[in-house]
Amino acid sequence: MLRTDVSHSARIWNYWLGGKDNYLVDQEVGEQILSFVPELVRSARADRQFLARAVQFLVREAGIRQFLDIGTGLPTVDNTHEVAQRLDPTCRIAYVDNDPLVLTHAHALLTSTPEGATAYIDADVHDPEKILQMAARTLDFSQPVAITMLGIVNFVLDTDEAQAIVHRLLDGLPSGSYLAISHPTTEVDAEAMTEAVRFWNGQGSARMTLRTREEVLRFFDKVELIEPGVVSCSRWRPDAVSRDEIVDVTHFCGVGKKP
Repeated sequence: MLRTDVSHSARIWNYWLGGKDNYLVDQEVGEQILSFVPELVRSARADRQFLARAVQFLVREAGIRQFLDIGTGLPTVDNTHEVAQRLDPTCRIAYVDNDPLVLTHAHALLTSTPEGATAYIDADVHDPEKILQMAARTLDFSQPVAITMLGIVNFVLDTDEAQAIVHRLLDGLPSGSYLAISHPTTEVDAEAMTEAVRFWNGQGSARMTLRTREEVLRFFDKVELIEPGVVSCSRWRPDAVSRDEIVDVTHFCGVGKKP
């Protein structure tokens, strides 16, 4: 059932990204969170820009044509299939989320090119077996696949469990596959972020956690990290811009290749 009286994590994120799929309660809670960390809007946008740059790298340089996007969220500009299929219309994308609200918007994602494919999987990140089983209907697991997990591993509160989930997903993919993760961190504005997450977790939205760079690195221990490694989202292969203009954001990210 759609609740418009309780804030919703995907809708708050949508609000920060300038989207329209949110309600007054999401805007109010979103603004309250921003009172702790005003830079979160910048972080949300840097995270989205990282997605676009990572997908571009994966298609152009890594030769990837299949994507398993876990934790899809509400559609905004430059969704995974849009970026990938602009570069190669034969790309195939399986989106995964377990949110009824996201499911109602899934039709906005399922707009593949005729040459490629997109699919929506209703599954929970805690159930990697189901994700792999259902994704196999759209993706060919005999060929490399890129898993993107942006802003989703932070909703698995136990780090050992989160690492086991990432490992199981990677185990289901062939050599040459890739893993891309972004995660809110304690490395930037730690005190303010801790307060913001404490407030977030008290509002009825899905509970989340922050992790250090070292903890995020654990998720990549089965892959070979691509330069520049695990860094602030704003610093992962930025577009042509003076390094003096880059500001660290409260989300870290990385991309790795399965040997």
